[in-house]
Parts: sequence; structure tokens; C-alpha cells
Amino acid sequence: MPLLGLLPRRAWASLLSQLLRPPCASCTGAVRCQSQVAEAVLTSQLKAHQEKPNFIIKTPKGTRDLSPQHMVVREKILDLVISCFKRHGAKGMDTPAFELKETLTEKYGEDSGLMYDLKDQGGELLSLRYDLTVPFARYLAMNKVKKMKRYHVGKVWRRESPTIVQGRYREFCQCDFDIAGQFDPMIPDAECLKIMCEILSGLQLGDFLIKVNDRRIVDGMFAVCGVPESKFRAICSSIDKLDKMAWKDVRHEMVVKKGLAPEVADRIGDYVQCHGGVSLVEQMFQDPRLSQNKQALEGLGDLKLLFEYLTLFGIADKISFDLSLARGLDYYTGVIYEAVLLQTPTQAGEEPLNVGSVAAGGRYDGLVGMFDPKGHKVPCVGLSIGVERIFYIVEQRMKTKGEKVRTTETQVFVATPQKNFLQERLKLIAELWDSGIKAEMLYKNNPKLLTQLHYCESTGIPLVVIIGEQELKEGVIKIRSVASREEVSGGSRNRRDEVFLPFPDSVRNMHLLAEKLSSWLIVVEMNKHSLKMTIAACEY
Repeated sequence: MPLLGLLPRRAWASLLSQLLRPPCASCTGAVRCQSQVAEAVLTSQLKAHQEKPNFIIKTPKGTRDLSPQHMVVREKILDLVISCFKRHGAKGMDTPAFELKETLTEKYGEDSGLMYDLKDQGGELLSLRYDLTVPFARYLAMNKVKKMKRYHVGKVWRRESPTIVQGRYREFCQCDFDIAGQFDPMIPDAECLKIMCEILSGLQLGDFLIKVNDRRIVDGMFAVCGVPESKFRAICSSIDKLDKMAWKDVRHEMVVKKGLAPEVADRIGDYVQCHGGVSLVEQMFQDPRLSQNKQALEGLGDLKLLFEYLTLFGIADKISFDLSLARGLDYYTGVIYEAVLLQTPTQAGEEPLNVGSVAAGGRYDGLVGMFDPKGHKVPCVGLSIGVERIFYIVEQRMKTKGEKVRTTETQVFVATPQKNFLQERLKLIAELWDSGIKAEMLYKNNPKLLTQLHYCESTGIPLVVIIGEQELKEGVIKIRSVASREEVSGGSRNRRDEVFLPFPDSVRNMHLLAEKLSSWLIVVEMNKHSLKMTIAACEY
């Protein structure tokens, strides 16, 4: 035990005193002794680690910090996604970041090796959640929920090699929408695809295509091509890599690494290179091999019905029946889909972005039954939006265009050009806050006016309320537009760009000021060029 050599003297003394006690005393102190030894070992290890001269402060591999600028963009993306989910009637929910290991195992096929396992804590083997779908299925079974439409936004963890340049991380956020319950075929599935289209169109990421297939068609294809049933899931996982690898590389993996006969792999190759619309569905109905498989015929029948609904939704032109789509996760049982951005000619200074799929999902009718003691099934279909990849695309485009991001939403800044006006500023800003107006001031007794105005310009605050000796003497408040640097002060009402605005020396006047500023802010957003026009539009 080399670590014991690192123990400090006090820890050695504590350990020896425990060993030299009578047996009964030794038994009662055993737990405390072990705790002290473990603490001493951990402390010595941390101390040795901290004393390393080449220690580098960094985030763990595959993770990242998000700056205030990042968070503004990220929140806008999430707001759009969540508002779409709510528009379609979904309820929000959340689950723990980690689950019992047995809950997650055997649900992800070959990807199960990518789960983050935690040490035994209190007699439970735990793992960080790999996705949001399996925890949702566990929730339905545990609470005996038979029907639910939900959305869930949360982090998941996958121990894979991160590709930061493509927006792939080990810790990332997923936005899921799911419909659980027994319904008529393909209606919920069509709505999920409609939601995908609405979100990707709303984010303005460029042209996109949603690939659609059915797991029953995939399994039927494997069966008629001669794939042993025991290899279905393994070969499915290989086919799922066709969006990242060429067919010859996928074929090599299936034949050399997974022991598939070369002629079987070639027959699969004839199918997986086919893609098209509803006409391809009709063509597959006539295929001499595929039409003999019951599973494949069921899948083709549902896809034909799905395309009818997609046409009614007006999104059939965004959908492609693609036989190469396999979705390697084990729990899919029916329709599967995946959205990809189409490469478009890059503008000057832009680099082509290749981030793979940005959304995916499918039907998983058997997953809930795996958790139910009696095996009762709850049919489910859902989708997941890849926030990190979308965020990466938006971030890169903003860098290329040199767009600046305002990190606060402050509307009004309370300033003063003279000393000893802290009380007046505090009194005014409190009223603005209480009235729901986003306001700021500098945390100084006597700040310089130029410093205050520079702060407004650098942070993008549109309006400044100025309180000084002259304003106090005249009983008015001066309003300054930061962008145009125009000022309007109170007094007479002989000109349309001058509005009487009394100093808030009473509760009534304070509310009046807050109401006036609220109306001004609305018009300032509409017309940022002239404060005079703003005042005229908001006259008493």
C-alpha cells in the first residue's frame, strides 16, 4: 500500500491509537478510523496534485464554458424551440441527471459502452443519463401514465471522442418532444415531423432535409438479404454510420469486423443507396424480395399513410424516404427520422459547415414495457433537437458577419452629472424596478457623467434618465437617447418634442414616470433614429 507512506503524522497517530484500543473500543471506532484514513489519503493526493508545476486550468475534455454572449444566443434558440413545443400542447418535465445503471443498460445497443458510470454510492450502481428518452419511458412505467405529450430540455452525457469543430461534446443539451399513448397510425408521427420543420425553419439555418425510414423496413431488408437475426442490431449500427462514412468503409466494417458474408453485404448495398419520395415507397411495394416480408410491408404501408399526412401539413417536399437511415439505438420499433442541413454555396469568408444531423427521432413502442413489471406497453414517438450543433452553426455565422451580442436587457440607465445625487438615483431606480422596467446605475456615490454614458454605449442601453441640479431646480427629468445623443427635458409644452415630466417627488409622479418610460421604450425600439419623434408619438 504505497499510499500509506503519504499519510501525515496526525493520521498515523490516529490510526495507531485505534489499533491499540481494546477490541470493543476498536469496533465502535472502526468506521470513524476508516473515514479519517480515507480523508488523509485524499488530502495528500490533492495536495500532491496541486503542487504540480505543470498543472493547467481547463475544462474537462468534451465540455465547454458558456460566456454571457453565448448564453444570449443559446437562450434565443431554446426559447424558439420550447415555444414550438408548447404551441403543440406539450407539458414540461424533468428527470434526475443520473439513473440506476440497470435502467439504462441494454437500451442503446453498441453505444451502451459510451455511458458514464458512477461509483457505488450507498449501495446503488448509477450512470449519468445518456439521453432523455429512456428516463421518460421509466417515468411512464413507474407512474403508470398511459397518455402524455411532454417536452424536456436537459443535459446528457456520452463518453465518446468529442469533435468540437462539429459541435459534438461529451456533455450537451437535448430538447425532446414526445407523444405517449395509443392513437391512430401515423398522426402523432406526422406531427413530430411538422414540429421539426417548424423549428428548423424558424432558426433560419438554411435549407434542410428530413430523412425518413422505418425500423420494420430495415429489419425486413436485413432478413431478405440474408443477415442472421442475431446480427440485426450490429449491422444496423454499421448502416447508421453511412452519414459519416462511405459505403465501402461501412461494407468493410460489416464483413471484416462483424463477420457478415460479402454477398449479403452487397445485397444490402443495393437497398441502402436508394432514396426518394412517396414514389420510392410504391416502388418498394413492388420489389420482388422486400414485398415478401411481412414486417417490411407493414412499414411501407405506414410510410405511405405518413406521406399523405405530410402532404396535408405542406411539408412533404422536405421529407425523403431514405433506406440508408437505420438509427442504431435498440429501442426504435417503427418510423425513424433524421434532419440534416443541406450544403449551400458558402459566402465570401465563410467556411463550409459539416455538423451532421441536427435533429432526429422515431417510434419506440416497446421501451415502456421493458420497465413495467407486467410488460404493459405504451406506444411512444418523439424527436430530439441537437442544440449544440445548431448553436455551433449560429455561432460561426455570427463570427463571420461580425455581429455583436448584447448580453443584458437593460432599458434605462439612471445617471447624474453632479455629486451628491445618490439618494435621488436610488429613489428613481427603485420605482423603475418596481414598475417592471429593466434599469441600471453605477455603484458609485459620485460617478463621472462621461463614464456613465460610455457604459451605456458599450452595453447598448437605449435610454438614460439624467438627474442633476438643473433638473432638480426646474422640477423635470432629462431623457437622453444613447444612440442619437438627443436630449429632451421637461418644462413647457410649446414644442411637440418637449414633454413635461415632473421630478418623482411623490408616489403618483413616480408611477407616471414609469408609465411614460415604458411607452417611450416601445417606440424607441421601433424608431431608434430620433428621440424627438419618440416623444411626439408618446405625448400626454
